[in-house]
Formats: sequence, C-alpha cells, structure tokens
Amino acid sequence: MKIGFDNEKYIRTQSQKIRERVSQFGGKLYLEFGGKLFDDHHAARVLPGFEPDSKLKMLLELKDEAEIVIAVSAKAIEEKKLRRDLNISYDKEVLRLIDLFRSVGLFVGSVVVTQYDGQAAADNFTKNLKQLGVKVFTHYKIPGYPANVPLIVSQEGYGKNDYIETDRNIVVVTAPGPGSGKMAACLSQLYHENLRGIKAGYAKFETFPVWNLSLSHPVNLAYEAATADLDDMNMIDPFHLEAYGKPTVNYNRDIEIFPVLQAIFKKIYGESPYKSPTDMGVNMVGNCITDDKAVCEAAFQEIIRRYYSCLCDSRNGSNTSKETEKLYLLMNKYGISIKDRAVAVEANRVAKETDAPAATIELHDGTLVTGKTKELLGAASAAILNALKALAGLDDELLLLPASIIEPVQNLKVSYLGSKNPRLHVDEVLVALSVSAATDENAAKVLSCLPLLKNCEAHISVIPSSVDAVFFRKLGIHLTYEPEYENDNLFHVSH
Repeated sequence: MKIGFDNEKYIRTQSQKIRERVSQFGGKLYLEFGGKLFDDHHAARVLPGFEPDSKLKMLLELKDEAEIVIAVSAKAIEEKKLRRDLNISYDKEVLRLIDLFRSVGLFVGSVVVTQYDGQAAADNFTKNLKQLGVKVFTHYKIPGYPANVPLIVSQEGYGKNDYIETDRNIVVVTAPGPGSGKMAACLSQLYHENLRGIKAGYAKFETFPVWNLSLSHPVNLAYEAATADLDDMNMIDPFHLEAYGKPTVNYNRDIEIFPVLQAIFKKIYGESPYKSPTDMGVNMVGNCITDDKAVCEAAFQEIIRRYYSCLCDSRNGSNTSKETEKLYLLMNKYGISIKDRAVAVEANRVAKETDAPAATIELHDGTLVTGKTKELLGAASAAILNALKALAGLDDELLLLPASIIEPVQNLKVSYLGSKNPRLHVDEVLVALSVSAATDENAAKVLSCLPLLKNCEAHISVIPSSVDAVFFRKLGIHLTYEPEYENDNLFHVSH
C-alpha cells in the first residue's frame, strides 16, 4: 500500500490542538468525537497510513481528566441500523464500545438515548443497560429542530432533556456512527450547565469532511458517499467565509445547527467564542497528507466500494434506491465508474470466461491474483490461497491442500453438519492450512504471509457467504462483490 498520510505527525499535532482548545474554556469542556474512536476504518481506507486507533491514542493522554458519554439514536435502535464495517447493530455497538473503552482504562460515565419519541426498542435497550449497571439518560425529539431556535433553547426544548450527570472536566461524547445526535447532546448539556451556573465549553473533533481540502477533493467526496443514507452534504462554510474571507469545507448539519450553538453560547457568555462551524473544529488531518495522489486514489476506491455495498443492500432489500442513486450521481459527476476498480473488472472477466463465480485479489505491488470455483474450493477460498502463494514466492501450481486433507472436512460438512455446499470456505481453508503447516514447510511459509493481505483490494463476482465476507474483513481485505447470487433461489443461506 502506498502511504499518503503521516500518522505520527497527526497524533502529535492533533494532541496539541486539543490541548489548546481545552485551555480555551475554564471549568468544563464537552468534546464531540465524530467518526470511530477505536477502529476508524473509513479514515484508514481513504488516508493510507492513518492508523484506525489514532484518536484513541490521543484520548488516552487525557484519560485521568476525561469521561466518555455514548450517544445513540432511538430511531437507529428502532430501525436496527447497522455499523456496516462490523455488521452489528448500533445498540450492540454501544455495548462493544463500553467494553473496549473500559478495557484500556477509560471511564464510561453513561449512555444517552437521543431523539427519543416513544420507541419501544429504545425502551427495551434502556432497561437492558440499567440492568447491566450502566447509567442511561434520555434526550427527546424536539419539533422543528434545528430551525426553531426559540423552542430549542427553552424549557420545552433542551429543558425537557435529562441532565447528564458527569464527574470530570472533559466530557467526550461519541457514538456508534453518524446521525446519533452527539452535537445535540453537547448543546443540551451546555443549556443545563448554564441553568446550574456552571461555565462549560464545546469543541468538535470530526475527521470528515476535511475543512482545508477543497469541496470536490476525493477525500471529502468519500465522506459524502459514506453518509449517503443520512443525506449529508459537504458545503462551503458561509459563516467562515463571511467572518474571514476564506472558503472552508463543512457539512450541512453543522452549518444548520450553528445558529443554535451561537444562541446557547450567548446565554452562557453573552457572546459566542466561535464565528463559524469551522472554528468549532480541531481537525488537523489535512495538514498531515504527504502524497495527495495516493490519498485521492484511495478515496476514489472507497466511493466505488460504497456504491457496490449499496447495490448489494438494495438487492437484499435493506436500503432504498435513493442512496444508490446518490452514489451513482456522485461517481458520474466526477468521472468514476466500477471500471476503475481493477479487481472487479478481472473477477467479472474470469467469471464470464469460466461461467462460474470468480474472485480477484490485488496485492500491494499491483499484481492481480484470481481464484476460480472448483470442486474442492469456492472462488473466495481459492483466491486467498493463490494470493498467499504469490506472496510467499511459491509456484501457482503448487498443491498446498491435497484432496486427502480437504475431503474429510467436506465429509464432515455434508454428512454430519447438514451443509449442502461441500466446498471449503475461507475459515475452513485457513484451519486446514494451519494443520498442514505443522508438517509442511510450504504451508507454514504461506501461512506466515497472512498479515500481508491487510489493506489489499478484492472483488467476488457474486454475493459471498457471510462466513467468507467476515473472514475477508478479519484479514483486513477491502472486499466488494456483485449484487448477484450464485443461483436463482429465492432463499439464500448465509453459510
């Protein structure tokens, strides 16, 4: 993978920027953390060189002063919204995040359920959290939000929300994903702190969009693609342009909410410390890009991946055509197409040639390695094996897993476990390879190359089993696939 981002510089300069913002406010700071704290894979994909846990490393420097509040939307819980990169629902992601934060010594103060409007699923989730000993607070849906400022900044607006009880000076508000109401939770707290005579400030740590990149920069376009389901749109910050005469990029929700933030600050301080939404941020990402060409290419690939994901979700009936159309128009506007994804072109070519599913993996040196559907192995498994052999410098014709090893596994699957598909999935191939490695030097050599598959690109000509998809993700491979199943059945099993 060609590196285009200086991660060490990012941690250093970003930490310094946050410290400066903390010192700006006396008393208490609500710090909204956008994106993922633990595993920001989107940032890692579009900024090659960015480490998924970079933001966590910075936060750990403040762990004795900070506490975590996790915001989750009642609407997202009701609709069973998924964090797509992990394929788990937002409510389960809250539990996972609590465990992860605690495991590294961070204090999780509470969970706030936002945009509550009587959703039964949210009630059940709140009950479950309380049974687990987690403090839960509720913030309600406000009519006319965010335009009706007089109502919002009143006892009938933010005043109806629970006051989140916090113990530390820095309150980090994070969430399972976008649209969770993090900013609204912070602003509500500022309103309540003011009623209690407590001076509190707010700052925003949002990785995307990148304020000092152009509106049409691929990294910012990739952010629009990632939030297609939210109708987010990157915009020139009009407040910043008016105040400073400089164009900067922000997104519509922050711009729309800015008058509310100003109104709250005026109640607290008599004036607002910020002249624009861009002023609120502490994002230093744009200053740490070292190879713009590499970053642009990575961002374009991310947009195509998002498009494929949307196509497959539409095929399964789990999203609307509106999202797909938005991504298609975005790609078309900037001259991107699925033909720009080399692994997709090659996998589909081989599938057409063999009249069977095929899978292609692109190694970091640009080599395309393809796996075909065979009697013993599925296309995904064959591609993994072939890629590992290429990385190990072994001949493609070398037989790593003879029939004497594969057939007993097939027999177990079909005769004892009720599977109708005798071909080995990726997990089964890796287990068989591990067993062979104990006595076969070549198998051991191939197995040692597994880490080299991280951040490789891959495509499968059909929708894979959930087992194969999960293991591609565990290996860190960026996988896409066509929105078609291998057969014409109406019901498709996941294994």
